[in-house]
Amino acid sequence: MKLYFQEVGAGTPLLILHGLFGSGDNWMTIARRLAEEENYHIYLLDLRNHGRSPHSEEWTYEAMSEDVRQFIEEHGLQRPIVLGHSMGGKVSMWLACRHPDLLRALVVADIAPRAYPIHHDVIIEGLLAIPVEIIKSRGEADQILSRYVPEMGVRQFLLKNLYRTEEGGYAWRMNLKIIASQLSNVVEGLPSDCRVDLPALFIRGLNSAYVRDKDIAVIQRHFPHAQIADIADAGHWLHAEQPELFLQHLKSFLRELDA
Repeated sequence: MKLYFQEVGAGTPLLILHGLFGSGDNWMTIARRLAEEENYHIYLLDLRNHGRSPHSEEWTYEAMSEDVRQFIEEHGLQRPIVLGHSMGGKVSMWLACRHPDLLRALVVADIAPRAYPIHHDVIIEGLLAIPVEIIKSRGEADQILSRYVPEMGVRQFLLKNLYRTEEGGYAWRMNLKIIASQLSNVVEGLPSDCRVDLPALFIRGLNSAYVRDKDIAVIQRHFPHAQIADIADAGHWLHAEQPELFLQHLKSFLRELDA
């Protein structure tokens, strides 16, 4: 599958993989800062069933990591660094498990290699409740979604997926039908036999429940060379909540690779 992507900067290749319900656009601010301040050629990918990438009936970490492998090979990238957030972090871990020789290092933002309980049910219910074929405005969509998702920032993030069609109506960029029906696929953990000896940085927000203290042992079992960095006063969207601290940890790790 040919993924939609955007690129900024020049130098060492670095791929950024977004999280569930997101797209590469969510990371453009970080990408531009990194491109301006460091020597990196950054590719922001839209994973399958998200953003402007193609839709597919198959939506698994195996399939998504294979898409990224194909992207790396088709673009002739020599051992890129891969940065993934949440679902994108899991994709990067699966890719490292299957094809460690393709990568130089990985950075994982606020996700652990373990399985998670399904916890997006209410969000999915709210998104499915929006009759995108007949609504007249984003405000109308937001009003409906607010009955399920009270946090305005989360609703704004989710409604970035809504776009106007040529006919003047609205539609979802993401493949909401497949995401809703296959949500269990993105909460599974890494295979138990996965062990990757690449340099790795796991960054967690201390206000997030996604990476707990007891998850560190799981991380280090799969990635024995992993470093763990904590960001205070940050939740799951740590790169948006504390961009300066996130960049500080990221750039420190990247400079160590070049040392």
